[in-house]
This record gives sequence, structure tokens and C-alpha cells, in this order.
Amino acid sequence: MTDNPPDDVNGLLWAAQRGMGALGEKMGLTFTEFSVERCVATMPVEGNTQPVGLMHGGAYVVLAESLGSMAANMFAGPGKLAVGVDLNATHTRSATSGLVTGVCTPIHLGRSMTVHEIVVSDDQGRRCSTIRITNYIKSVD
Repeated sequence: MTDNPPDDVNGLLWAAQRGMGALGEKMGLTFTEFSVERCVATMPVEGNTQPVGLMHGGAYVVLAESLGSMAANMFAGPGKLAVGVDLNATHTRSATSGLVTGVCTPIHLGRSMTVHEIVVSDDQGRRCSTIRITNYIKSVD
């Protein structure tokens, strides 16, 4: 584990250096805040919809898993890798335009496991989806 987790500014630098992966880039994810305690990213609704014009539920999950996995890996620190082992999503509203924002906060940060909650809201601040991700931390040395 990291002795001194990066603050938000260093966290954004860490996230930018690591990258968000091809899928996150394709879906338009943008990290706006990044620390062990709180990670925030936005994603456009346009281009991530179902055929009827509603935000695709899987798009909420991509945003959430990107945030939760990155947060777990930042917490895990050098020589460790956090990998997702469980994900649960409950969609309660459908965004139809603008941006959605995901806010990721830790529920549990342990030696071998992390659990994060990600709340995805629309431009009006209305909750659209609540996602929980569990990551297993393993050594890569």
C-alpha cells in the first residue's frame, strides 16, 4: 500500500500517466478529480446511448468500473495490481443529453480487497445509477 497516497493534483497526474484505456477513451471519459478518497469523471451522453436515445446502462458501468478500478490501483500502490472481482449496478434514471458525472468513494480499503461505490448523476444532479465494485489486490512482483 502507499504510505503517502497522492493528493488530488498528483492523483490527476497519476491517472493521466496511467491512461484510461481504449474503451474509456472511445466513450469520452474525462477525469476531473483523483485521489484515494474521491475520484470524479465525466462522460458525454451523446455517442453512449441505446437506440431509443437513453444513456446505455452499460455506459454507466464503464464509467463506474473505470473509476473504481483506477482508484483501487492507486490505493494498491507500486508492485500491486487491483483486479475487479464483482460489480453491481442499479439504474434509477436515464440521462438523455449533456454529461453524466461519476463520483467514486471507498467503502472498504483493505490489504487484499477494496470496495468502492460510484454514483452517476446527470447534468441536473439527479442520480442515474449506483454501482459497487470490489477489487482484489494482488502482487505483481
